[in-house]
Amino acid sequence: MPVFRLIPGVYLYLGILFSANCRLPGPDTSIVTSVQHSKPDNMRAIRKLHKAVYSPIDDLITYRAMPTGSIRHIDPFLFLNHHGPQNYGPNNNGLPFGPHPHRGFETLTYILEGDIMHRDSMTGESVINTGGIQWMTAGSGLVHAEVSSPEFKKKGGMEEVIQIWLNLPSHLKMTKPNYIGLQKEDIPFIEQDEGRVRISLISGKWGTAEGPVPSLTGIHTTSIKLQEGGGFRTEVEAKRNILFYVVNGDVEVNGQKASTHTLVEFANEGETIAVKALSDATLIFCHGEPYNEPIVAHGPFVMNSEAEIRQAILDYQSGKLGGLEE
Repeated sequence: MPVFRLIPGVYLYLGILFSANCRLPGPDTSIVTSVQHSKPDNMRAIRKLHKAVYSPIDDLITYRAMPTGSIRHIDPFLFLNHHGPQNYGPNNNGLPFGPHPHRGFETLTYILEGDIMHRDSMTGESVINTGGIQWMTAGSGLVHAEVSSPEFKKKGGMEEVIQIWLNLPSHLKMTKPNYIGLQKEDIPFIEQDEGRVRISLISGKWGTAEGPVPSLTGIHTTSIKLQEGGGFRTEVEAKRNILFYVVNGDVEVNGQKASTHTLVEFANEGETIAVKALSDATLIFCHGEPYNEPIVAHGPFVMNSEAEIRQAILDYQSGKLGGLEE
């Protein structure tokens, strides 16, 4: 998440996003592997494997899986940053994401290790620890901060975070802001393959289990831990787009090997997803229906037109999104 200077005097650590005709700046080190062959048994075809780009923020280790020079977005998924794993010593400064505005989308943050203290101008604050998640609906707009807790800054420890930006369709862009913070014990899990697969379900359904977050748009979100040799199969309707990211480890998915920091891009052909762990591994596995709407983004705002972006900037400058002290 490189630095944007969106408004005079205000620097924001935010992701590079895009409009229909926007080009990403400069070359990157993305590795793209094309896959041409189809799969039997109604397996979902894989279009490409994308390697996340190393893109540190201050002293924070960060790999950006999307957008990069090889992939802009997977509608409705706009953005994926992988921070860490990183060891912070005692008396550290913590995460660098101080107050900044958002409008027009949602964020889903996985706290794989460490903690994040969420604060915003509309819904309050909370500290979520290892294994928990934060789901923030920016909607019509707010100002928020994602920093480390005072305890983490004092004591230090390991930190690893995944953040995904989830687009909102045009009719929900200006919905009321909302925040849901869930600790590890609040997230249901399903075990498969004799306990070698643990699926943490955040939104949507997996068999008879239902995630605790009521997605406004029917997005299905999970994190999945696999022990070496473990595996699972599931079905995803061909019309739904899949976000499949290998946080760590090596897996075989629909016959293709994918390793740490790899984003697997699926085609909309077939429905079966079959995964086998070649080593202990962690995945982010989500899917949702595409909106097929214009995407116009400027730093922290994701709307459908340039006029809406201009209005978002004006609303922020006039204080309509609220305020938050450092």
